[in-house]
Amino acid sequence: MRAGFTLVEMLVALAVFGLLAAAGVAVTGYAVRTQDAVAERSDRLAEFQRLRGLIKADLVQAAVRRTRGADGRSARQTFQGSTSGQPLMALVRRGWENPDGDPRASVQYVEYSLNEGRLERRARAALDGAPLGEPQVLARDVAEARVAWMWRGQWIEAWEQAPPDATPQAVRLTLTIDGLGPVTQLFLAPGGEL
Repeated sequence: MRAGFTLVEMLVALAVFGLLAAAGVAVTGYAVRTQDAVAERSDRLAEFQRLRGLIKADLVQAAVRRTRGADGRSARQTFQGSTSGQPLMALVRRGWENPDGDPRASVQYVEYSLNEGRLERRARAALDGAPLGEPQVLARDVAEARVAWMWRGQWIEAWEQAPPDATPQAVRLTLTIDGLGPVTQLFLAPGGEL
């Protein structure tokens, strides 16, 4: 009698190997999908951290300074913004770094607006009379954005209710983001207390 495997034994061994290979492919596919989902969530979290950092830096450096638009008209208030119009929020901030020594001010006009599902930040090259620069996209897939202002211990929806040269105590930004729902963030303004 010769030693060796029978045809049935070979078929059973191939079937077991096939099952193990299929399980390995399934586990690998699951790991790749999980890695992609984690990377997407990490990117979204980094986007929120950048957004929060920029808004916080702008509000902490807020200056009481009215500006003139590209049309030459003076702004009614130091801070601007409401839930019904554009921009969502606009202000002048101090501390604009100038590493190249360009002939410009150390203050900068910035505004935040919602355009086609993107929360954008735009700035002017000069405070008065200059057009807005290219937008910096801070968040995508934003279905709705609302800003509320704390003034004298009360939340108000439109900053026009405050005196012209006033600054808010705090700002509340609520973004409704596709797939996440509403996300509310609170920011203290200069001298603000909650």
